Amino acid sequence: MARNPYDVLGVSKDADLEAIRTAYRKLAKRNHPDLNPGNKEAEARFKEIASAYDLLSDKDKRARFDRGEIDETGAERPPPQQTWRGFAEGAPGEKYETQIDPEDLETLFGMFGGERRGQRGNFRMRGPDHHFVLALDFLDAVNGGVKRLDLPQGRTLDVTVPAGVEDGQVLRLKGQGGAGIGGGPQGDALVEIRITPHKLFRRDGNDIHIELPVTLGEAVLGGRVSVPTPSGAVMMTVPAGSNTGRVLRVRGKGVKKTDGAAGDEYVTLKVVLPEGGNAELADFLRGWAEKHPYDPRRGMEGT
Repeated sequence: MARNPYDVLGVSKDADLEAIRTAYRKLAKRNHPDLNPGNKEAEARFKEIASAYDLLSDKDKRARFDRGEIDETGAERPPPQQTWRGFAEGAPGEKYETQIDPEDLETLFGMFGGERRGQRGNFRMRGPDHHFVLALDFLDAVNGGVKRLDLPQGRTLDVTVPAGVEDGQVLRLKGQGGAGIGGGPQGDALVEIRITPHKLFRRDGNDIHIELPVTLGEAVLGGRVSVPTPSGAVMMTVPAGSNTGRVLRVRGKGVKKTDGAAGDEYVTLKVVLPEGGNAELADFLRGWAEKHPYDPRRGMEGT
């Protein structure tokens, strides 16, 4: 037996159309067959929800249901049984009663406005949106490309990822969601991007940051060194006398902007000594330090 459509959608009898629509979308999303493969109970529930929305979202149908003219399925309700009592000539005190079936009256006189029992009106609605999560490597997010997303029931969806997509951004794929109702258009696929951190690069807006180790000789004497960027390694000049913490900029090697330009890559130098020490370097520095004393911590007293 069909349930009351207000109970099915969990709304009050005075709920407006927006409240009914919101309740339908929430329940339909939860019980959609695509998200519950093989679950017959969810499938039956989805059909019940769609039927309830079909009735309550139609102003005329809803009014007729509230007046008791149609039932929960949209079928006509028979009017109260009509009885004609006639009294005929016969034995004294004898009464004759005639009853006419309402269905016969419907057939004979079209008293229900031409609608046949069980007939449903046309209802067309856009399908529900489906939500997915796509995990991306840092470089794939910066450079863009096409990634394949695995869907329920063994299906796949190719997602075109624009260069520079951000963590948490949602991509909308038109017409890749749930099927429409009554011939309505399909919903959309909403793909949320989750970006995994990179071991070298860090993103700040459209700029890329990286810490680059350099040798003592490169820091003191300067020179050309290779620097990783999201689009491949490039050569960069380290000025002579560079310290740890010095930041150099490589123009145009950041994240692409919407106007086609790109941010920059900022390279922070880190002077690294050879592991295990070096006796020759140590002897040199002893003599050099005696002749060239300096205090890199000057000004830190009392802080």
